[in-house]
Formats: sequence, C-alpha cells, structure tokens
Amino acid sequence: MHASGPAVLSVVGLLSLPLAANAQEAPATPKEPGKAEVAAERPVPPPQAFVTRHSGRFGGELVAYTATAGETYLLDDKGGPKASIFSFAYVKDGTSDPARRPVAFVWNGGPGSSSVWLHMGSMGPRRAVVPSDARDPGPPPYALEDNPGALLDATDLVFVDPVGTGWSHALGKHEDKEFWGLTADADSIAAFIETWLTRNRRWASPKYLVGESFGTTRAAAVAGRLEGRAGISLNGLVLISQALDYTGSSPEPDNLVAYVTYLPTMAATAWYHGKVKDRPASLEEFLSQARRFAVEEYAPALFKGSGLTPEERGHIRARLARFTGLSEEYVERSDLRILAARFQKELLRAEGKAVGRADGRYVGDDVDDAAEQPEGDPSSYQIDGAFVASLNHYLAAELNVSMERPYLTSGGRELYTSWNWRPVPPGQSWEPSYVDVSRDLSRALRRNSGLRVLVATGYYDFATPFFDAEYTFANHGMLTDRVSWAYFEAGHMMYVHRPSLDALLARMREFIGR
Repeated sequence: MHASGPAVLSVVGLLSLPLAANAQEAPATPKEPGKAEVAAERPVPPPQAFVTRHSGRFGGELVAYTATAGETYLLDDKGGPKASIFSFAYVKDGTSDPARRPVAFVWNGGPGSSSVWLHMGSMGPRRAVVPSDARDPGPPPYALEDNPGALLDATDLVFVDPVGTGWSHALGKHEDKEFWGLTADADSIAAFIETWLTRNRRWASPKYLVGESFGTTRAAAVAGRLEGRAGISLNGLVLISQALDYTGSSPEPDNLVAYVTYLPTMAATAWYHGKVKDRPASLEEFLSQARRFAVEEYAPALFKGSGLTPEERGHIRARLARFTGLSEEYVERSDLRILAARFQKELLRAEGKAVGRADGRYVGDDVDDAAEQPEGDPSSYQIDGAFVASLNHYLAAELNVSMERPYLTSGGRELYTSWNWRPVPPGQSWEPSYVDVSRDLSRALRRNSGLRVLVATGYYDFATPFFDAEYTFANHGMLTDRVSWAYFEAGHMMYVHRPSLDALLARMREFIGR
C-alpha cells in the first residue's frame, strides 16, 4: 500500500495488506557528547537453500521442474555481504537450451509486502483457494490445490521478497532501514536480478518483470535501472493493478484528479451491488458512459468549483447520483466531491454494511454503522488467513523449508513508517510531490525498442482504480503502441476471482509467448 509521508502528500494505501497506523514515536535517548554510534557487526552465516523437485501439468503441458527456496547475498561497495534476498525459483528441468528459456521475476508491493499474494494466489504451481464470489472463506482448514494455469510451460518463475519481508534481511553492519525507500528498494532488487542471472547463467534468457500494486512502482523503477545502468534489456513488464503516478490513486480532499479517476470505479461498484437506477445490463457500456461523464463534464465542473451556475450544479449532482448510486442529497452535502473511503461506507449504509477497498465486491459488517468510513478492508481481512496459512503449510510440507525465523508476509509498522519516499539523495533539495515513476518506464521503452508492457486492472479496485491506469498511460510520454490492456470484473487482486485468474494467466501466457 502506499504509505503516508512527505513524499506522497498523505498518499493512501495500495496493496492487499492493510498496514498498521503510525505509532507515536518514543523520545530519543540522549547521546554522550562526542561519542559516535558504532553499529555492531553481526556474524554472517552461509546462505541457505532448499531444493526440491516436482512435476505438474501447466498450460496443458507436463512440466518437471526444480524449486529452489533460498537466499541470495547482495554485496556492498567493499565486497562484503549487505543483504540476503530470499526468493522462490521454479525452473523447468531438461531444457535443451536454458539461455533461450524466458525467466520472469515476480513480486508484490506494499511497500512492505512479501510475494505471498502472487506466489500463492495466481502464478505459483500451487495456490490457496478462496471463494470466487467474494464470500468470507471462514476459519481453517483451507484448500491448497494445483494451479494448472501457472506459467511454467512458458517461463521460469522467480518470486522475490524485498528486505524486511519474507526471510529477506540486512547482513553484517547493515540495517534493514537502508533498503526501505523508493530508490534503495529499486537498487537492491535490480542488484538481485543481476546477481541471479549471473549465478544461474541466464543472461541470454528473455526477461520479464511482474509486479502488483507498489510492485509496479518497483517494476518501473527497476526497469529504468536495468536498462540504463546495468545494460540488461528486458522483454516485457506485466503491471498488475498499476501504481506509477500516485496522483490518480490518492483520494485526498484537494486532489481534483483523483475525484475524476475514482468515479468509474464507484460506478462499477454501484452497478455490482444493484444500486444503479435503471441498471444497464452491460457493465462495460455503463463504464463507457461513466468515463465520458468523468472527463467531459465532471472534470470541467470540478475546475469551475464555486463558479458553477445553479443549473450546472444541479446537472452534475444528478449525474453523480446516477453513476454512484448515492442520493442527490448526499452528493450535495459532499460538495460534488465524494472521497473513495466515504463512498465505501455510504453505498450500503442502509444495510449496515461497507464495501471493500482492494475489491469493492466484498462486504464487511462494521461495529459503527454511523462512521464516516469503513473500519477495515473486508477484501483483505477476510482472505489474509487463508493465504498465510496455505503459504506456511506449503513451505514446510512441500518445499521442505526449515528456517528459525518466521516468514513475514508483511514488513509491518516499522517498515511502513520508516519508508523513504524521497526520489533524490539526502541533502539534495526537493519539493514534495506525489510519487511518480512513469518517466522511468517511458525512458525504458525508448531505450529498448522491443520492450512491451501488459497492464492488468480490475473494475472494482479502490486502491489503484482502472481509470487512473488509463489516465497514467495517456500521459507521461508513454509509447502506447507497445502497451496492451486486460480488464477484469474483480478488484486489486483480480486473481481471487477464478474466471479473472484464468483470463489473467491466459493473457500473460500469450504476452510472454509472443
């Protein structure tokens, strides 16, 4: 999820795991004058690896593969180990020419999320099962099943956990916080990819980056580094629930852009829950109307503000009520500006329910029905347990992983509150703004004439709305002739909806095979 901070102007969260609110900082302990603080150097044990062999049918093809769950050490400028990056690599056995076999590096976002969601929800050879219709899966036991759509027939897969998540951590004198920032995070993941390619002799392989949410922010930044500094040309990026320019995914009171980019998602969610009067049969046609209204009428009205005539204001109010399913009275009280979190609470308020943030199909039952916004995100808290339990069972029972430390699906509060969003080095002046890595991707597309991008987005996603994705790629100098799109009747993690999972994997298989 995006965090709040000076670099993002209170940017709201992005990913599937809700992170805890900022804790009050404890007062600093005074230091003795003239006494420098020296970090203790921890002993560095040899990297661990757990190797198992498996087979399965993927994309209709029987594939034998080797799974390597293990550590890759990154080195500092003095040649000493500075971080351990834990990854899960699935590599097809018996490939006649491994150098021509594609490899995809996959991660989630947060910042502060491990790769559990894409690993166990969509692309891994085994997947956690949750209800496809946005119902609460309830308590354990949970089902773990083969994933015949996993892409191992088309590409090798490497699921990556950034420092502070999973089992990845700093080494020696280095601290996790050194890697917790927009720039440092991208540098470490780019270094991991370069190291992995070298150790596995895969420099000649076609290479893909797959990221979700903040993971797409990371993917764009990493692509810029690989194409610009490391001399590593990429074949493609898959951006799942993209977050490149945070302006359109930051619903704040004075951010006019976000009112426009969120409106079609509100329309989709109102349509899904049957709150649209004279509800059209076609969601796509209804959303086409919502897009046109958002750009051609709503955006100009927002810029006019108090300059709207009573007739213009009445027209916009009625149209907003039509697309959002809310009453004209509520729209007027909101001054024609409906924040996403308020919509999530208001749409089903009469039933005492609130809709999900990551996926508006989900419904939660809050304690306080009169609150301004939901108490939590049912599209996260209802499925977290199934994913975490399934992952830990799978690691122990099938991958034979034995680690003394617990696997951190989320880096938690310390990572979230310590994250450095500044895109410039310390000491360099900079005017705070919304995070934006769009230019990194624009430059990468221009430096590599063969680089292609697939954007996958869900209609019911209030974390990274689909219309924001369209807004982002219509601007920032993007070479749109090499960008393809996939839309799903689901949310941020569209793969929890089985038809969307099947469609997503089919599009990715086609994208890589092309």
